[in-house]
Order: sequence, then structure tokens, then C-alpha cells
Amino acid sequence: MRVVIGEDLTLLRDGLIRLLAAHDFEVVEAVDNGPGLLRALVTHRPDVAVVDVRLPPTFTDEGLRAAIDARSQIPGLPVLVLSQYVEQLYARELLAGGDGGVGYLLKDRISDVEQFVDAVRRVAGGGTAMDAEVISQLLTRKRRGSAVDTLSPRETEVLGLMAEGRSNAAIAARMFVTEKAVGKHTNSIFTKLDLPVSEDDNRRVLAVLAYLNQ
Repeated sequence: MRVVIGEDLTLLRDGLIRLLAAHDFEVVEAVDNGPGLLRALVTHRPDVAVVDVRLPPTFTDEGLRAAIDARSQIPGLPVLVLSQYVEQLYARELLAGGDGGVGYLLKDRISDVEQFVDAVRRVAGGGTAMDAEVISQLLTRKRRGSAVDTLSPRETEVLGLMAEGRSNAAIAARMFVTEKAVGKHTNSIFTKLDLPVSEDDNRRVLAVLAYLNQ
């Protein structure tokens, strides 16, 4: 699986290269600035990009801008964003396109190697990998009147765990219910959000995006 990395901190960039290479990823290029990242993404068209929000030259939003620009040229390009803090505006902008293959993790989550590698694989596969803290802060500015408001508290809890990329089995274990019960909740969520019948994975992504991009 081919990866492009955008990270300006040398130690973290080298660490990501080694970590991903140890888990059978091929890092085709690792860059330390926004313009270089956009060029690398468009040139290599990787299976997934791992991108820091803030890159030189101004350390504001070059990484995210490069990723969004690349996704406009390569629709559906999977992007996993890394950030030191939860930056709501940037997270919402990443989600605004309504496509899958997106993730937003806080950098300290990289220390959990298994979780991080799973997030990279999930995003590369067209899914979502949202940090629980990101989800929490995004929802503090939740708009009223959306279809998501029709969900029950239990359904909202299930959808929040789906946003973290958890399977039905993992959600069931977390909520101490049966997997069958989770399946009923997810079907109800799909119905209330008016998501057409399609592959279940695709509907999960669409449901998550509707939930986060309110």
C-alpha cells in the first residue's frame, strides 16, 4: 500500500516512515511543506496520505489545503489528517466534500501503533477514522433541525462509535449489548438518515459523514 507523508518535524516524519514500513506500507515520498505535499500527492496518487494540518511556510493550514486541493484533482483520495489539537474548522472542511476515505487523529494517538496502523488501513479502504475527542468537540457546535436530530440517544451513541471506525462487534462489546442489537440500531440509523440500500460499508461512511458534517 503506497503512502505519502506530509510532516515537518524530522523525528516524527522519520518515525512515521519506519513505523509504516514495518507494517508493509510503501512510503513513496515524505515531504515537510505544503507545496511539496500537493506535488507529491498529485504525482504519486498514493493509496493514502498521512498529513499534518500545519506545514511550512506559514504553519497555518498548508497541509490540509494541500490535501483538499489534491482531492479536488483526485476525487476520493484517502487522507488521514494528524493534528496536535482538535481544530474544528479544519476537521469540518475535510468532511465537507461528503466522500469517504477521511480520518482525523490527534498526534498523541500515534503512540498506540496498532490503533494508528488500523486507522491508516481503514482510511485507505474508503472508511473513516475519527478521533473520539474530535467527534466530541465537533458535536459541541451541532446544528439543530438535521436528520441526525431524529436519532434516539442510543442510536446517536452507536453512530458516534461508528465514526471512530468501530465494527458492529466492537460497538456491541463497548456498549455491553449483542451484535444483533447493534445491527438493529444501524438499520434504524440508515432509515432515519434516508440512506439508500447499498453496500453496508458505504452506508456506514455516509452515515458517519452526515453525523459529523452537521
